[in-house]
Amino acid sequence: MNKNLLPIAKEGWNYIAGAVLLFFVFKLFDFTYLSFILFIVVVFFVYIFRNPEREQLLYQEDSVASPVDGLVVSIDELLDDKYMYKVEIDGSYRKVSLLRVPFMALLKSVKVSHGARLSSKNELHKSLNESVELVFVDRKENSLKVLHRLKESFVDIEIKNVESQTLLQGSRYGFMLNGTTTLYLPRNFRLNINIGDELIASNSLIGFFTSEPTLKEVPLLSAPEEAL
Repeated sequence: MNKNLLPIAKEGWNYIAGAVLLFFVFKLFDFTYLSFILFIVVVFFVYIFRNPEREQLLYQEDSVASPVDGLVVSIDELLDDKYMYKVEIDGSYRKVSLLRVPFMALLKSVKVSHGARLSSKNELHKSLNESVELVFVDRKENSLKVLHRLKESFVDIEIKNVESQTLLQGSRYGFMLNGTTTLYLPRNFRLNINIGDELIASNSLIGFFTSEPTLKEVPLLSAPEEAL
């Protein structure tokens, strides 16, 4: 897998290049007002597609870090045999949009659902908007489900990894511009966050897996894939 260490995420290169080209065209023909608008557009694209490096914090083995930048808007308990907590994190255009692996794990499944880009204020957005569901499983069979869902956005959700890859905690696995992320956490999980917390991908601790659900291990720890 290719590394993506440039200051601008590659998902934004075409948008920035197109805006820069139009800026110089308008400059050439002395369209001052349009040139100014395109300059603002270029700055906007550079900002929303920024790709900062994040220092990898040394959490303990069973730790789970946030996969996204955003605000914790709800924490609910579930009546479910597999998952006990549901944590919803709200992103925006002001947040960094890169998605990062929450813990060293196997990417067990990826399910993409294409759809609309309705506002989160619209009651139908959860059933109609584009979304991607991923399930991560570690060597102790601890499982975490992540659901990314777009709000108003002009960019598709991009997932760069495929099923059955082993990923390092904090590595980049995709891109989502202006969306919400829902984490489904198992019963053997201890939360370390509260409603209203601002999270930073790979730097904010979500919590810990507290016990091994089974002694059987999943055969996943071959050489880990590199970050994007």
